[in-house]
Formats: sequence, C-alpha cells, structure tokens
Amino acid sequence: MSLSERIAALEEEVRNAAARTADEVERFRVAMLGRNGAVTALFDDFKQVAAEEKRALGQRLNQLKQSAQARWEELKQASETGAGGAVQEGDPTRPAAIDAAGSLHPITLVRQRIVDTFARIGFTVSQGPEVEDDHHNFSALNFPPDHPARDMQDTFFVEGAGQYALRTHTSSVQVRVMEGSKPPIRTISPGRVYRNEAISARAHCMFHQVEGLYVDKGVSFAELKGTLDHFVKSMFGPDVRIRMRPSYFPFTEPSAEVDMSCTICGGPGCTVCKHSGWVEIMGCGMVDPAVLANCGIDPEVYSGYAFGMGVERIAQLTYRVPDLRLYWENDVRFLEQFRADAFRS
Repeated sequence: MSLSERIAALEEEVRNAAARTADEVERFRVAMLGRNGAVTALFDDFKQVAAEEKRALGQRLNQLKQSAQARWEELKQASETGAGGAVQEGDPTRPAAIDAAGSLHPITLVRQRIVDTFARIGFTVSQGPEVEDDHHNFSALNFPPDHPARDMQDTFFVEGAGQYALRTHTSSVQVRVMEGSKPPIRTISPGRVYRNEAISARAHCMFHQVEGLYVDKGVSFAELKGTLDHFVKSMFGPDVRIRMRPSYFPFTEPSAEVDMSCTICGGPGCTVCKHSGWVEIMGCGMVDPAVLANCGIDPEVYSGYAFGMGVERIAQLTYRVPDLRLYWENDVRFLEQFRADAFRS
C-alpha cells in the first residue's frame, strides 16, 4: 500500500473513531499519536518519499496529525462530560481548561535521536565523570604538556584539586572504556563538556557532545565514512551528502573535518553555510596507535576510528535556531515550540 493510500485509510479511521471511556480514549491516542502509533509511523516513512512528492504528501500528513489530535480532544472531552454529567455550554462554574503538559528540551530531543541512530547499528552508550583528571582528559589522548588546551584560558581547572578539570570533551569516557574492556569496542559517549569561552550566539562555555569509538581488527577509514554517511542521512534525509577535509587532532591520525550539504539552502549558499553550500558538523579520524597503546590495546593487532560532534550544532541544523543562547534561557515561549516534536518522540 502506498503512503498516499495509508494516509487516506487513517483519515477515514480518524473520522469514524469512537470512544466512551477514558481508557478507550487513551487507546486511540496511543494507536494514532504514540511513539509507535500509526500517524507517527507515517512520518518516519515520509523520509523515504521522492522529493517531488514531499510537498503534497507533507501537507496531507500534517493535516492528518492535526485531525487526529482534534478528534482525540473531542473524544476526551466527551468522555469526561459523560462521566461527570452534562456540562452546560457557557456555565461559569465549569473548571478552566488548563494545559499543564510539559515536554522534553530540544537539546534532549536531538541527543536522543543521535543516540537512537547509532544504537540501531550496534553502538552501546558509555558515561563518565564530568570532573576529570589530567590522564583521561589530556595525557592518554596524546595532548603534549604544552598544548593550548591545557591553558587556563581554554579549560576550567578545579582549584585546590591538583590536576583535575571540567572535562573538555567526552573522549575521556572513551579512554575509560578502552582501559576497562577488550576489543571489539563499539560505543558512543554523550554528555556535557566545558570550555573557557566567551558566551555568544555561536559559542557557550557549557555544551553537549556525542563522541563515538569503534576498535576491532581491521577497522578502516572507509567504515568510518560509511557510518557517518548513514548517520547524516538518518538524521536529515536521504538527499544529504557529506564530505571530509583533512584536519588535525592529537588523538587521531589521519584526521578529518566532516561537512554536510546545507539543509537550509540545498546547495546554492546562504548565511548559515556562509554561502558555501556546506556546514561543518563534526571531527573524526583513525585512532592514533599511541592512544591505543596508552589504553593497553596492542596497535599492531587492533585499529579503530573515532568521531565527535556538538549536539547544539546538530540541533541548529535540525530546528534552524540562530542563537545558541536561546537553549539556556528557559523561556517557555521558546520551549513550547518543540512540544509537537517531543510528542512524536
């Protein structure tokens, strides 16, 4: 059955939906609008629709979702009225309808989508402390003693705690995983990180990262590229492309910056992509043999790749929010805009 036919069938089902009790109303909501509901499944399948069909089908999908939500509200109100007796329209004693439902923060929504994408291809989730020692945050990752990241203007050091600092990346979690387990290792490390930077529309002193690591025999750069291409297409659609540019990181060799084709302009250029048609989203590379050795893994037997991305950057491309500071201001008017996306999740 085509997507158009499935939409038509659900439209008919929503029009004819009936429920007398609160339990029946809830079953209708879950069946249509829940995480695994019929309408939610259509939105997932919509990603595979050809570009020339997306406009028309997208409008129908949005109308279907609005109809299902409106029908749910009608059934809910009818069931409550039936349980408590008839309510006269305009009755001044009728309780006010107050929408007190909350929703997940947009950063949390994007982080969950990233984690779910990698979990589906076999990556586990690893966590670690946010206050780290020098070994896990710097030394084991090949940062030399004179590296700029060790300066106080770049890192928040903990006063009176020796060589401890607020972690500057979640790569420290990967070091702990490699020290505590044997290959094959396939894990991602989401979490908060801290850097001593001035707060602006494009930067913040606290932000979120998701870093990935895969270590096994015979791991290649081609596998890294294939994994990241799968991730980008899963997050932004099948038409998005990636490119890799040579770069340098102390803990990977060779290293690369990863760009994706701009989802705002589609390629011609705009202010978001600085009129290049590409947006930088993460860094990656093959794990340096010295890092493997520092963690007790034989680099003559095993190889691996690693990557890391900022969740705020992915959220900017997902929701097109121009100022990072909006995520931290807790303005309800801003956060309410993501309620529908939280409901789908």
